[in-house]
Amino acid sequence: MRKGLVFIAIAALIYACGGSSDSASNNTQANAQAVAAAAKPDGEKIYKQYCVTCHGLYGDMGASGAYNLQESALTLEERINVITNGRKAMTAFEALLEEKEIKAVAKYTMKLGQ
Repeated sequence: MRKGLVFIAIAALIYACGGSSDSASNNTQANAQAVAAAAKPDGEKIYKQYCVTCHGLYGDMGASGAYNLQESALTLEERINVITNGRKAMTAFEALLEEKEIKAVAKYTMKLGQ
C-alpha cells in the first residue's frame, strides 16, 4: 500500500512539473505574444486614460471646448500633429506619450466617427 502511494505521489509530481516539451513550447509562444502585445500600444486604453475627460467616451462630449471627434474631418497625420503639439486649450502630449502611443490614439479616434 505504501509503495502504491509513493508511486502515485511521484507520478503526480512529474505530471505537475510538466514532463513534456509541448508545455514549454506553449509557454514560449505565450511569452512572445505577451511581449508583442506590450510593444504595440492600445490606442483605446490610452484614449480612455487621457482624452475621455474632455472628449468623452464616444468623442462627442465637447467639455472645455474639445472638438467633436465624431465629426472631425482631420486626417490621421493631422490628428497625430494635434495630439503631439496640442491645439488651443488642448494640451500637447509630446512629453507624456511616446510617438507610437500618439499614433495609436490617433488611429483609435478615426474609429469614433464611423
